[in-house]
Amino acid sequence: MPLMRVRFAPSPTGYLHVGNARIALANFLFARRHQARFLLRLDDTDVERSRSEYEQAIATDLGWLGIAWDETFRQTERTALYEAAAERLRASGRLYPCFESEEELRAKRDMRLKRGLAPVYDRAMLKLTPEQRAQAEANGKRPYWRFRLSDTTVEWTDLVLRHRAVKLPSVSDPVLIRADGTFLYTFTSVVDDIDSEVSHVIRGEDHITNTGVQLDIFSALGANPSKLTFAHIPLLVDSDGGKLSKRLDGLSLRALRQDGVEPAAITSYLARLGTPDSPEPLPLDALSKTYDITKTSKSSARFDIRQLTALNRRVLHGESFEAVRARLPALATEEFWNAVRGNLDLLSETRHWWAVVASDIVPPIQENESDFFRDALLHLPEEPWGAQTWARWTESLKVSTGRKGRALFAPLRLALTGEDHGPELANLLPLIGRDRAATRLRLSILC
Repeated sequence: MPLMRVRFAPSPTGYLHVGNARIALANFLFARRHQARFLLRLDDTDVERSRSEYEQAIATDLGWLGIAWDETFRQTERTALYEAAAERLRASGRLYPCFESEEELRAKRDMRLKRGLAPVYDRAMLKLTPEQRAQAEANGKRPYWRFRLSDTTVEWTDLVLRHRAVKLPSVSDPVLIRADGTFLYTFTSVVDDIDSEVSHVIRGEDHITNTGVQLDIFSALGANPSKLTFAHIPLLVDSDGGKLSKRLDGLSLRALRQDGVEPAAITSYLARLGTPDSPEPLPLDALSKTYDITKTSKSSARFDIRQLTALNRRVLHGESFEAVRARLPALATEEFWNAVRGNLDLLSETRHWWAVVASDIVPPIQENESDFFRDALLHLPEEPWGAQTWARWTESLKVSTGRKGRALFAPLRLALTGEDHGPELANLLPLIGRDRAATRLRLSILC
């Protein structure tokens, strides 16, 4: 059986977001499940928008998620390959030159719409004579090149969306080469998939029409499109069902990493999103063993940041001190990590809790509680402090003041931490220490 090959082909024109990551992860997990080769291809033919910093960011983000690839290349390194393929299409009459300006094309589209017709390119340039082409070029015009689509319907069985069909007569002949001689994705992707012997194309549902067009180009280049299997994954929407693209800046992998979201939370969430299986915090090896792309729903999946945060909490709760040590505040200890990890949604929150235990804070005003804080200061145990200090202190306060439950614990938490909820004070209090605790109680008395 031939070796299966998949590819993830981002354009280095921006930072990866969760939608990109879902497609990259789908390719990676599919490859690992089926012992396939995983290719990272950088579709950088848009030379004006492609940036080396984005290329590096893509590698960094994928590496952070734990997604490794077996080989990689840039499309800008393969111009000779595209030129040769273009010549074959010209020789067969499937690639033809065009000279219309954007204004002329817009006028044609508007005219067709007014007549109640679909705004499909009219193939006027197919009637261009050699003399007319020579005259246009003599006048300083440079042609761009369109691919003449077949007058057929292209059909395939999709691993996710099942039967799919694209009626090519309803699609404009695509431009494959710009007037400046640069190639467009529609063309280069096909040439690369043929040359790289890609067997499975896993990408977003927004490429459905592209797939119909590209299968026609496959055939025109002499390749066998039946050797290709497609899986089109529905795009993500937000928790309200709206377009996720409006909020992609906040959902870039770069931003999520800076916020303290763990890579295992992202991969565990995206791997199960849109499937019947509930997300569980699992390593990539475990995810790949059970990954089944055919379980992906044909409907758009809702990306809910609250669900991701809840899963991130579970990941953090299970992390050892050594696993996060380098990303904790300087001087943070294992005792600190064990005290706070069960209450973190994001690792970045450790900065706040380290300030609570290791810095000076001003507690908020609590009216009519001064007498209670005087009692609390009076009964504050002497050091050394340990795991039982909180219980001993609050028990003596309970006897002294008659308070219990929330009336006893809530004012103390607010005075000692500045927060009305958080990690267990039995674990936090020894880290705060007697001097800081006493200072905060005195400030609360003054308030």
